Amino acid sequence: MIFSKTFGYALRGVLYVAMLREDKERIQLDEIAEQLSVPRHFLGNVMKKLVKAGVINSKKGPYGGFYVNDRTSEFTLLQLKEFTGEVEDFDICVLRFRKCNSANPCPMHNQVESLRRKWQELLASTTIGDLLRKNEPDFIKSISVI
Repeated sequence: MIFSKTFGYALRGVLYVAMLREDKERIQLDEIAEQLSVPRHFLGNVMKKLVKAGVINSKKGPYGGFYVNDRTSEFTLLQLKEFTGEVEDFDICVLRFRKCNSANPCPMHNQVESLRRKWQELLASTTIGDLLRKNEPDFIKSISVI
């Protein structure tokens, strides 16, 4: 399973905002896009979805920006995938056959099914807060594409 750009931008955006919560009250979209080397417009759409879902908050205006709330660190990666509209990944055939399911399995269905369950469990049990607990000296570089 490969994560989409949308999910990647969402996760990286939230991690960036959460990481800087003690240094800055609000982080503007331009800064996030520049520091993470992602397209501003696309990131803006992703961040709006996260605000709508309650993962982060935002305030408009010259002193506005994105900021974490009391629940930000509690959201799981699976929830983040749901908020970005990507939960169907767990139902797609690994070989991309249209009619693959347990009643009509593709040649790899049974081997992949246990991996798929473990992957889903990992995403459901890993929170944004868990990822922030990693004490990397250069965290921003680790979440940037460059």
